[in-house]
Amino acid sequence: MKTIIKTSKAPAPIGPYNQAVLIKDTLYISGQIPIIPETGDLVKDDIKAETRQSMENLKVILEEAGMTFEHVVKTSIFIKDMHLFAEINEVYGSYFDANTAPARETVEVANLPAFVNVEISMIAVK
Repeated sequence: MKTIIKTSKAPAPIGPYNQAVLIKDTLYISGQIPIIPETGDLVKDDIKAETRQSMENLKVILEEAGMTFEHVVKTSIFIKDMHLFAEINEVYGSYFDANTAPARETVEVANLPAFVNVEISMIAVK
C-alpha cells in the first residue's frame, strides 16, 4: 500500500503527480525544481541558488516523511548545461557526508519544467 506524502512547505505539484510516495520504508520523491513554496516564484539566473532551493524543497519533503538526507540512497540530477555541474555539485555536496553520500547520476537535458536549469529527484529508505 502506498502513502502519499504532501507538505505545504514544498511546491505543490504542477501536474498529475505527488510530491512523494512512501511504500513500506522506501520514499520516492518527485523531481524538485527551484520554486519558492511560499510565493510560487522561481529562483533563476544563479545556479547555486537554484540548486539550494531545489535541495531545500527535497529536505522538507524528507522531513514530512520522517527522514533526513542520511536516508537518501539514490538521486537523479537533471541539468540544462553540463558546464554548470561543478557549481551544482558544490551545493548538492554540502547536504551530504561524502563518506555516506547516495548513488547518483547527473544528466544533461534539453529543457526542464518552467525552463529552469536544475531538477533533482531522490529515493530514500528508513
